[in-house]
Amino acid sequence: MRSETHKFLLAAWLIAAFATGGAAQTLKNDRPRARELGIRIGILPTGEQNSITDVEGVTVGQTTIIRGENVRTGVTAVVPHSGNLFKEKVPGAVFVGNGFGKLAGSTQVNELGEIETPILLTSTLSVPRVADFLIDHMLALKGNENVRSINPLVAETNDGGLNDGRGRHVTREDVFNALKNANAGPVEEGSVGAGTGTVAFGWKGGIGTASRKLPANLGGYTLGVLVQSNFGGVLMIDGVPVGEELGQYYLKNVVSGRQPAQKGIIPAEAGTLNADGSIIIVIATDAPLDHRQLNRIASRSMIGLGRTGASMTNGSGDYAIAFSTANRIDASQTLRDLKVLGNDAMSPLFQAVIEATEEAIINSMLKATTVTGNGRTVEAISIEKVREAMKKYGRAK
Repeated sequence: MRSETHKFLLAAWLIAAFATGGAAQTLKNDRPRARELGIRIGILPTGEQNSITDVEGVTVGQTTIIRGENVRTGVTAVVPHSGNLFKEKVPGAVFVGNGFGKLAGSTQVNELGEIETPILLTSTLSVPRVADFLIDHMLALKGNENVRSINPLVAETNDGGLNDGRGRHVTREDVFNALKNANAGPVEEGSVGAGTGTVAFGWKGGIGTASRKLPANLGGYTLGVLVQSNFGGVLMIDGVPVGEELGQYYLKNVVSGRQPAQKGIIPAEAGTLNADGSIIIVIATDAPLDHRQLNRIASRSMIGLGRTGASMTNGSGDYAIAFSTANRIDASQTLRDLKVLGNDAMSPLFQAVIEATEEAIINSMLKATTVTGNGRTVEAISIEKVREAMKKYGRAK
């Protein structure tokens, strides 16, 4: 593993050396996604790219920030459509699994049921600055010259283990770069963008994505998920106890009897891993849904999170942000004529979001590369060990 770390350090140095203003794109990542290992999570087919960008009109842009020895952070932007989102809002909802987080803009989204800016993901203490820069971007759009209120939607996980989060190193240029470069192509995954410094299950976490395409007789709708993984628990991949097989999981020392709990209280440090952290789950679909229905979709994503073995601990902020591209909302309209699915048609989408969330999280880890920063090294999960564990249980080729 040491040689892998050295390779990453060299790559990071080269990136930083040639970066403009400290922001850079990562080098080619040859680590496999789940399906390239023969792991088939769920029963529904994927979209063409198995990505949130399979939902027509949705784009993703990222800025990866690697500077010196202690800056490992970034910005990931999910853009629902290419128009002026303030003028053409989309139905949206934010579901809170555990509210230990700083999700700016969530209360207005849930009050009005609308999203009016791109969704930006970043580092915890950078949320206020990123929100400010996002407001700059929105106010500058043509048609927004007289706008006096913008609700920036900015979510976070805490990358302070590998990144100098207190330095709040994300700049206006970094945010604008992520927005400018948003595209509908394949999404870069792993240790990139807002996932540059994140950790999942004690291994390197990051950005991951997946999608599901419903059969025509179920509406033919596409649902895509993008995650910023930075949480803990006991890793499961498609039902296989990979964390236990690899000997790395939350509370390992406690349950093995090496550090017994006292008075029924188990401190976070008692286990092999601290499972605190966070995850942001962004869900996009072209199914015609309103706020209430999107909230139902978002809530089911927590089942996908649970299937990966997440503990959803006290210090973990677990959020899902969902939107539909099928209807655009003109806030000036007194009467709206929007079509939405009936309740009975929702169940296949529930299955889709569960599967896509689970797979996006696993992709975020499989694609992640070893990162050294802030005086710490977090290894990427071993592909070969994952392959061996999956084969043992008959779940991979």
